[in-house]
Amino acid sequence: MNNETMRPWGVSDSLKLYQIENWGDQYFNINPGGNLTVHPRQGQGPGIDLVKVLDEAAAQKLELPILVRFQDIIRHRVVLLNESFRRAIQEAGYNGKYRGVYPIKVNQMREVVEEIVDAGRPYDFGLEAGSKAELAAVIPMELSPDALVCVNGYKDTAVIKLALLGVKLGKKIVIIVEKLSEAHQIVQIANEMGVKPFIGLRCKLNTKGSGKWESSGGDSAKFGLTTPELLSAVAYLKSVGYEDQIKLLHFHIGSQVTNIRTIKDAVKEASRIYAELYRMGCPLEYLDVGGGLGVDYDGSHTDFESSINYSLQEYCRDVVYSIQEICKSEGVPEPSIVSESGRALAAHHSVLIVNIFGNIEVGDAPVSLEESPDEHQVVKEMRDALKQLNYKNMLEYLNEAIQRKEEALSMFKLGVLGLTERAKVEHLFWLICRKVHSWIPEMRYVPDEVEKLTKVLADQYLCNFSIFQSMPDHWAIQQLFPIIPIHRHDEEPTRNATLVDITCDSDGKVSKFVDLRDVKDTLRLHTLKNGEPYYLGIFLTGAYQDIMGDLHNLFGRVNEVHVFLDDSEPGGYYIEEVIKGNNIASVLSWIQYNPANLEKEVKERIDQRAREGHLKPREGVDLQNFYESVLSGYTYIDSLRPQLGIHPRTVSDERGDRTQEYLQ
Repeated sequence: MNNETMRPWGVSDSLKLYQIENWGDQYFNINPGGNLTVHPRQGQGPGIDLVKVLDEAAAQKLELPILVRFQDIIRHRVVLLNESFRRAIQEAGYNGKYRGVYPIKVNQMREVVEEIVDAGRPYDFGLEAGSKAELAAVIPMELSPDALVCVNGYKDTAVIKLALLGVKLGKKIVIIVEKLSEAHQIVQIANEMGVKPFIGLRCKLNTKGSGKWESSGGDSAKFGLTTPELLSAVAYLKSVGYEDQIKLLHFHIGSQVTNIRTIKDAVKEASRIYAELYRMGCPLEYLDVGGGLGVDYDGSHTDFESSINYSLQEYCRDVVYSIQEICKSEGVPEPSIVSESGRALAAHHSVLIVNIFGNIEVGDAPVSLEESPDEHQVVKEMRDALKQLNYKNMLEYLNEAIQRKEEALSMFKLGVLGLTERAKVEHLFWLICRKVHSWIPEMRYVPDEVEKLTKVLADQYLCNFSIFQSMPDHWAIQQLFPIIPIHRHDEEPTRNATLVDITCDSDGKVSKFVDLRDVKDTLRLHTLKNGEPYYLGIFLTGAYQDIMGDLHNLFGRVNEVHVFLDDSEPGGYYIEEVIKGNNIASVLSWIQYNPANLEKEVKERIDQRAREGHLKPREGVDLQNFYESVLSGYTYIDSLRPQLGIHPRTVSDERGDRTQEYLQ
């Protein structure tokens, strides 16, 4: 029962608790059965039940973790971005057009890029490549004739030749000069190949971004030309007759810009540079405002680093208005606007689903620790403290319990206290902590010592995935991602928890969660039911996470399904493609282990042990077959074989010293 309303828990309570309506942007909801639903058309039409998608994947023998891509969300995001700019241009009476490009570094997966290209074709939406490999992937793409291909990043001869090959194939390639020497390279190679590309100039702005990537802009930016270098590049290109090829001015102030004011300042500064260059005789046609269009991961609509204080429509209007304002004051034509928005297009479309296979409950006592007549005095004092504990004296007795626990640990180290008595003290200590923590709902003001107990007493839910593979930004830069159960939302979640993955690294955990007012240290989850599965969804992971994941502990790519809307299908969708995750043999081969040789070496050892009489021949065959089946199997915990006994369970955890220090 909900303590505040004394009514049964319902779907509306879960929507509020997990703030789905704040960060979900109308793509996610909960159905009356308590299951998470996905709405690729942003709230329009019936939703796709994630549990049913999971059941269908299981029927195809796909094990968890599973990455589910909703391709229709990608299409919707592309259309939404282009239509938002179209409306902003129309409302302002702006004379230029919008010609966006998708930077494929955000997610280079072929089906993601192809979906964006197909959805963007009516809008002449293009692509951006930042490396030789990315450009090689982009060149063959069937873009519309007026779509741009922007080539960013440092360039060697092969990159420039590859870009010019694209020009010869009829692509509208813009090679963007990042450093002064590239202008000379482009001219030399273009003359050799007898083709002239569009040339873009990337300028370093004084304006810096906001959020985690603030330092990537300004004077210390890695890419771009300083003002003297910009003027020098223009002078050089004019001197060799390439002034008519200078078509684009580009800047980038960083990813996930949290504050719209920063965006407006940067656009205005770049617009001044554009106006000056135009008056100097550069026939610029495009102003590329770079990336930075953010995603509201925590739903707070603030300039916090995991949020943004603006909407997509506000972003488009402010970019258009800021450029128009400067162009009018400077008396120059309004350029067509290019943006390199990637995160805002890709983030929403993929959901990682993981299963929980157990939990670690702090202070659990799996052995009998009942009272005995010969207990040490420190144990008796701890029992008395528990008996006398009440709402009025809770702080006094909590502090006393901490002190007694310290004494018990010192006695144990000196050999005065036995292991069983130490266990009793620790168990009683946790009982006191839990009782004090249970009074929090009755408190008008929660003392710091009591508030800290929420984190200290939190369960650790054991998740079948690798943070380093599937959520690298959470580990590396503390990026927040919404995480919620995908079912049981008609039940009240009563456990405070943190999440730990299956890697052997202590950093493989999630202990920071989205919240409107702050960052939460715990996540409310349901009590695990023995023998029943429990699934969590990790949302907004479509940008960067897929491609930046690593091979820590050799956990490879996860299984993947691509879901498309189809009203004629049961459930309103179908799974268009299944991509199997890596098996153990494949990840071993990446690090120079030959699976065939491994099988051969194991067989030789088995044969030797059989000859020595340690193994029976039939046993040896079974062991060899088992080893080979492991090599061909999924790298993650086997979740499709209940006979292995992998069920949700609770195990004990002793974190006495660490918890004691935290409480103090």
